[in-house]
Amino acid sequence: MQNKEEIIRKINLTLDQIRPYLQADGGDVLLKEVTDDLTVKVSLTGACHGCPFSMQTLRAGVEQALRHSVPEIKEVVSV
Repeated sequence: MQNKEEIIRKINLTLDQIRPYLQADGGDVLLKEVTDDLTVKVSLTGACHGCPFSMQTLRAGVEQALRHSVPEIKEVVSV
């Protein structure tokens, strides 16, 4: 398994790739924490925060992209 710093680097690179799509709708995503069991905690901000489709964005957009780039992660949760 890769070290945690390398995993966090890959997560940030992936978030940077999907961020323009969220920003185009007035939102954004911030990495808050990667736990020792590789749960990724993110925060949807701007227009994404509180949007009725935010869970769909989290699951179908953010989580799918992260799992593709960083298959080691356990899950992605919104905090």
